[in-house]
Amino acid sequence: MLFKIISESISQAFQQLAGNKLRSFLSLLGISIGIFCIIGVQTAVDSLEDNIKGSFNKLGSDVIYVSKFAWAEDPGANYAKLLRRPNPDYKDYRTLRKNLQSAEGVCLEVRLGFKTLQYKSNSVDNCEVWVATEDYNVVFNPEIEKGRYFSINEFKYGGDNVVIGYNIAQQLFGNIEPIGKRVKLLGRKLTIIGVIAESGESLIGIMDYDDRVLLTYENARKFANLKSTSAFGNSTLCVKAAEGIDNTQLKDEITGVLRAHRQLKPKEEDDFAMNELSVLTAASEGFFDVLNTIGLVIGGFAILVGMFSVANIMFVSVKERTNIIGIKKALGAKRFVILLEFLIEAIILCLLGGLIGLAFVFLIVKGLGAADFFAYEIYLSRGNVLSGLIWSTVIGILAGVIPALQASGMDPVEAIRSKG
Repeated sequence: MLFKIISESISQAFQQLAGNKLRSFLSLLGISIGIFCIIGVQTAVDSLEDNIKGSFNKLGSDVIYVSKFAWAEDPGANYAKLLRRPNPDYKDYRTLRKNLQSAEGVCLEVRLGFKTLQYKSNSVDNCEVWVATEDYNVVFNPEIEKGRYFSINEFKYGGDNVVIGYNIAQQLFGNIEPIGKRVKLLGRKLTIIGVIAESGESLIGIMDYDDRVLLTYENARKFANLKSTSAFGNSTLCVKAAEGIDNTQLKDEITGVLRAHRQLKPKEEDDFAMNELSVLTAASEGFFDVLNTIGLVIGGFAILVGMFSVANIMFVSVKERTNIIGIKKALGAKRFVILLEFLIEAIILCLLGGLIGLAFVFLIVKGLGAADFFAYEIYLSRGNVLSGLIWSTVIGILAGVIPALQASGMDPVEAIRSKG
């Protein structure tokens, strides 16, 4: 019986669409535009969020970053106090590496800035030069596409070797094999021993190795000044938690070791900041919630108009079929059967409008993706498709419930006599 009610309701819904084409088009247009706005914004925001969080994830959820400033604070608010903080240095690194029991790996990374890398008559400008100590690959594990990573001896004794990013290799050598070639950096000749795999497109470029040059600390200290001259610091201590150790336990141990090393008195504040991935993800979630809310508000107005239009169609449908409703009730049709019949019809109408809106979102997403309009991949997820269908169903229930109640509450005798 339920199957029969559903099939008849679907048939009647399409009859209403075919019999009143203009009215149906205008009604479904509001639903389609509303679903398009809501799901379109959700799709763009979700794609953006996935790209940014994917970049954040490269930092590692189990890695603590010890630096001069906290990521979540405004340096300008306490600039004078924060400026007096020392930058993390090699001595801090050696102390942490020797004394931490909760860490799987500890490394110091120093950013030397953008430099020019030269090979014979070719050169690449704006190469981001980073210096790292041993355990860098333990903490971050950069993927090597060609050649190899630094050996333990190269970290300890500072061999004149360098690892370069994918883009640098392509620009400097093209189809020529880069491994073993001698390049010039900061007046020093270095041998390329490895090329890091392509990082791919990323909106904010966290841990993007494509334009990066990696040097060992012992090698770089021979020809570059590794002491930070920047007020905001250019060095960071990166500590990866050992298996089974949570970040809170690791941060407590880092605090104790570093305070003792820097000889801070018990009442003195920490002169360093510890950052982790959760700080960035928490800060970003509020921003994405606002964007989703904006899309909901914009689409809500269109959906509201569409909902009233569908309700109008259902009221007209009830009036046109008053005699039929009376006959059905006279023959013994239960009230819930009439109610369900009109409710399902309203839902089908709204689902059809929602599917049209989703189809437009899908086509636009495919078009923008093919044109590389965004600097990141944009896609329509199954979750957003399901969300669109749920929205359409809810709108159908809200639009059809009053006409359905009106139809189910009719007196059969009066309904049969009606001229509607």
